[in-house]
Amino acid sequence: MWSATVFTLYPDMFPGPLGTSLAGDALTRGLWGLEPRNIRDHGQGRHRAVDDTPAGGGPGMVIRADVLANSLDAGLQPDDQRPRLLMSPRGRPLTQSRVRELAAGPGVALVCGRFEGVDERVIEARGLEEVSIGDYILSGGEMAALVLLDACVRLLPGVMGKEASGQDESFENGLLEYPHYTRPRDFEGRDIPAILLSGDHAKIAAWRRAQAEALTRHRRPDLLPAKR
Repeated sequence: MWSATVFTLYPDMFPGPLGTSLAGDALTRGLWGLEPRNIRDHGQGRHRAVDDTPAGGGPGMVIRADVLANSLDAGLQPDDQRPRLLMSPRGRPLTQSRVRELAAGPGVALVCGRFEGVDERVIEARGLEEVSIGDYILSGGEMAALVLLDACVRLLPGVMGKEASGQDESFENGLLEYPHYTRPRDFEGRDIPAILLSGDHAKIAAWRRAQAEALTRHRRPDLLPAKR
C-alpha cells in the first residue's frame, strides 16, 4: 500500500481536505495510508521547545537539527525506501512527471517546515530532498504537503473512476489542457464549437490538440521547449 508519513508541528491539519472526495474515499478503502507525526513530541525541556534563534543573528526562529532528527529517526525505519521530502520554497519545483514518479513508488515521508526553516545540518544528515510547489511563501509546509499528497493519491490505482481520465490533463503531455464543453448547447449566446458535435473523432482529436498547443503558447510558452 502506498503510504505517507508527515512530520509536522500541526498533525491535526491531516488528513484535512484529503479526508474528503477521491482521496478521502481512497483512504477509507485502504488504497493509501497516512500517518501524521508530531515533531514536538521530541522537543526539548518541559515546554517541548523545537526551535531556537538563528546562528549569526536575524529575525525569526529555526527548527533545531536534533529535534527534527530525533522525530525522523523515531518515525522511520532504517530500511524505509520512501523519498524524504522537505517542503521548502527553495526546493526543486514539483512537476507532474515528479508526481508520477512518487505515485509509482512505495510512498513518501514529508517534512513540514515552519518559522524561518530547519537547521541545514539535518537536511544533509537525513538526506532530505527539498521540494517547492511554487514561487511564493506559505506559513508552513503543511499546505504544500497536502498539495503534493493530493497530486500523488489521485494517480494511485483504483482512485480515479476512469483510468484514462488523467491522461489528457494539463502537463501530462507537456501541454495545457484543451477547453471543455457540456450541456446546454447554447449558453448566453455562446455555442459549443461545432466540431465537437460532429461525431468525427479524428477531427475532434486534431482540434483539441491544436487548442492545447495554442493555449500553451499563449499562457505557458516556457513549457514548449520541452516538447521539441
